[in-house]
Amino acid sequence: MIRVVLGHRGTLVRGALAAVLSRESDLDVLAALDRSDDVLAAVRLRPQVVVLDPQLPGKVGIEELCRRLTGRGVLVLVDHEAIAATSMALVKQAPRVGLIATDATTDQLVEAVRDVAKGLPVVDVRLAVAALRAGDNPLTDRECEVLRQVTTGATAQEIARTLSLSAGTVRNYLSRILTKTGARSRIEAIRKAQDAGWI
Repeated sequence: MIRVVLGHRGTLVRGALAAVLSRESDLDVLAALDRSDDVLAAVRLRPQVVVLDPQLPGKVGIEELCRRLTGRGVLVLVDHEAIAATSMALVKQAPRVGLIATDATTDQLVEAVRDVAKGLPVVDVRLAVAALRAGDNPLTDRECEVLRQVTTGATAQEIARTLSLSAGTVRNYLSRILTKTGARSRIEAIRKAQDAGWI
């Protein structure tokens, strides 16, 4: 029996993934969670595979979360529209970290979970190529998370509440983001980061 923990921000998608995996006789979904810190805490359930949304909110960014989930396989579900934002750091963590596009079939997802549990590499070719093209991201996981929040139109105060930070800390992150991207405004920083495949 392969023990699985799911981490996805979307309630509907998270439930659908849990249902798809649970119907397999050799897969046992231990928990379906919506925050990265909760996924990290779920290590105590001793899952063999952790299936993750790369934009999972929480205090721990996806790259750090993957690094900290030692002793188990990780499968990251990357949205087709977000292929350009695939992190090279995640690709380099293969075969322990697998990457599969969300336009894969349910059968492909189930097989990917089984392969990751066996320690086999699971890397969608399109995702790997996109990561190679994206180059090194100068932004930290947290800075990327803050910038993704900015794309929703959220204010510094709203971002602070969402990410459990102070408004001053969010403003500091925004200042560093502008410096690192060489942008004059938040809108320009978003454009540059999206064009480069960093978010």
